[in-house]
Formats: sequence, structure tokens, C-alpha cells
Amino acid sequence: MSPQHNRSSLREGPLADLFRRTDAPADAIADGGAIPTDSRYPAKVGLDADPAQILGLADVEPSPAELAPAAVPLVEQTAATVEAWGERRQPMHMTGGPSIRVVGVGGGGTNAVNRMVEAGITGVDFLSINTDAQSLQESLAGTTIHVGRTSTRGLGAGANPDVGRSAAMEQYDEIKDALRGSDMVFIAVGEGGGTGTGAAPVVARIARELGALTVGIVTKPFAFEGRRRAESADAGVQELSNEVDTLIVVPNNRLLSVLERNTSMVDAFKVADDILRQGVQGISELVTVPGLINLDFADVRTIMADRGAALLGIGHGTGESRAIQAAERAVSSPLLETSMDGAKAILLSITGGGDLSLWEINEAAETIREAAHPEANIIFGAMVDEKLGDEVWVTVVATGYEHQPHLQGGGVEVPERRRVRVPDGEPRVERRAPRESYAAPRQAVSASRPSTAAATSGWSVPEFHHDGR
Repeated sequence: MSPQHNRSSLREGPLADLFRRTDAPADAIADGGAIPTDSRYPAKVGLDADPAQILGLADVEPSPAELAPAAVPLVEQTAATVEAWGERRQPMHMTGGPSIRVVGVGGGGTNAVNRMVEAGITGVDFLSINTDAQSLQESLAGTTIHVGRTSTRGLGAGANPDVGRSAAMEQYDEIKDALRGSDMVFIAVGEGGGTGTGAAPVVARIARELGALTVGIVTKPFAFEGRRRAESADAGVQELSNEVDTLIVVPNNRLLSVLERNTSMVDAFKVADDILRQGVQGISELVTVPGLINLDFADVRTIMADRGAALLGIGHGTGESRAIQAAERAVSSPLLETSMDGAKAILLSITGGGDLSLWEINEAAETIREAAHPEANIIFGAMVDEKLGDEVWVTVVATGYEHQPHLQGGGVEVPERRRVRVPDGEPRVERRAPRESYAAPRQAVSASRPSTAAATSGWSVPEFHHDGR
């Protein structure tokens, strides 16, 4: 198990701050409204602020006339909140629960794992894999594996996926030993680099051969990083999609339209890292944290095993219609390019304060049901987090799309030389037929209720990658 940290709520961190600060003013900004100076949206709210003050901000219900001038730059408070993400709650240790591992591959994946460790995600073990020895020295993961020690001499893969793939094969047995006994493996990676793009499919193949439910959660590069890196990322996503049970893709380029022009690169990457953290925490805590309506690992496997493309939606709401509001925002997925339209398998988590009612749980679930396929299998859990006060949060993972959507611009053929091959003597597992291509489902919201986050349809989302990727 990784070093123990105080657990952050799923509802804390840069991404939660972004949601809270952009939900209310979304319509105004879309219409060219001015950035507000309203005292209800202060530039900074420190973690040591009076809880009543913080809850008071969340509970404000502005009138339609007040919404026009309402927004505050996320970056002004990101630096303050990232250092310690919210009120801490002691980790809950479970006995006999599933063995869940989060594997960061490459520089971007290693950085994402570091954020998760700092956030104190409980019930999981962390592993970092990289060709860059310096990056591994800074890793907070409980286990690190330096791949390609002979071929790269600890200097990285030079943005060459073939080098990253070969490096992972050098330490094939070591990776297999580290993953042995896992029930579920998350693979976090920044596509487009050398180690992450090349090594991630090898890690995924090993995890599935060991019988683990394998989920990829990856980012794609910014447009300014160049066509070559983008093409490498597309090929990497396609290759990885053929090796995992479920794959969630986050496009970094959308981050440019979400944050302010003066947002620093460091702060932007922190928000992007937090999206991966929210995704991993939102799924893992469904089975590691006891709730009002509990899920077991078999439920998660039912929804995510051998499913391909997936939607990850996160939304929150306050006030009288908070549950419906949170569900609609999760469905509209303002930070991810995906839609629930056509999803036949849905994993749903609803979290609220102590006053969360059964009626509200029903409202949220019904909103999600209306947005999915008529025959969708919906499995949901509900938890109470006293810190939330009046807020309700909804996390949804939608899978089971009948037709795997294509990447924008068309599918990417994976060259035969880049397909993963296991060493002689290693057990083979039957693989599903390669998909034509992988991408997020087409962008559309099919919920019958008008989306409260409709104005965010023009937003773009994060995807990150740092040095050594």
C-alpha cells in the first residue's frame, strides 16, 4: 500500500473549484458577459476559511438577472487550494476488499500518480513506470519500476514509442510481478510521448493476462505540440484501446478554452492532473468506501469489462433541484468530449450531505436513465459526505456503446510492428477483434430535461503532459 495520506474528498481540488466557479457564469460568458466583481465570487477562498463562509458561497442562488456578470478566474485560487485539498478525512481501511492498483506510465502518468498520492486516495496501491530515472526519483508511488535500464540508461525514450515499448518488454517479468494479485488496474498515461505511448499497451496486456479489470485513463496533447505528436497519440490510443477493458480519453487541447489566458502552465497541468485523479477516485471509491447504497466489485466489472470507449461525467448541484442539476451537469460533461447517447451500461455514484433523500437519489438516477440508451443497465451507489452540506455530486461512467466512435479526423491504423507481443512461453489470452478506431462518443446530450450546463458545450478540456513523457 502507498504511504498513508489524509483523504481528500472527491469534491475537492482544482477540478471541483473549476466546476463551482464556472457553472453559474457559464451562460454569461458564452454571451460575451464581463468578468464579475461580485463579492459572492471572491478571488480567493483559503482552506482555513470559516466553513460557514465556504458553504455560504456554495448555497447562493443568484437570480437570472444576477447571472450575467458572474465569474472569477480559477487560477487566482488554484495555487492556494492545490497545496492541501480541503478538509481531510482519515482513510478507511478495508479487509477482504478488491486489490486495486493505479499505474502511472511515462512522465505524464507519473505526475498524475503523484497528485493522487497527495490527495490521499484510499484503498489503492500506486505504481510508477518510466524510462526516465530522474522522474522516478521524484515519484511518490509506493512502487517504482525503471524500465529500459539497459537500452535507455535512464535517460528517457526520446519521444519514440518503439523505445518505450522495448523498454517495457525488458522489464516484462518485473511488471508482471508488481501487478500480480490485482483485481483492477488503472493505467494513467499521457499519449504522444515515448514511454507512455509505447509502454502502456504492454502494461495493459500484462494486467489483463493476470485477470485484472483494466481501465485506461489517458490524455492527448495540445495542438501546439505539433502534428507528429498528435499522430503518435492517436496511434497510441488506438493500440491501448485494444488492450484494456475500458478506455477514457481526455483531450488537453480543450483546457485552453476552459481556463483564463493568464493561467500558468503549472496551474493548467494541476487541473488536468486533477481530472485523472477525480476519475480514478470516483470509480475506485464506489467499492472501497462504504455508502448508503453499496456496490461490490462484481458490479463494477459488469459495467466496465471489455467495454471499449467510456464516458466519465462529473457534476454538482445545490439548492432545491440539486440532484437533478448535478445529474444534468454530469450528463452534459462540460470538461470531457463525450456523450451518454447510446450508452448501454452505466455506473452511477451519487454523493450528498446527511440530508440526502431517497427522492433525490431517484431524481438523479432518472435523469441519467433518460440520457442513456433505453435498454441501459444502470448500477448505482449512494454515499454520504457530511462535508458537502447542501451540495450533491454525481459521478457517472457510461460504456457499452454499440458502435465504437471514431477519432476526430478518422481512425488510425496501428502498424503491425507496433502491436504488443508477449514473450515466448508467456500465456496468451484471447483478445477481442481490434476496433476500427477509438474516440469519445459523439458530442450530444440526450437528456429530456434541458441541461443546466448547456452553455458549456463550447468548452474544451484538459489533457496534460509534462517533461519526460
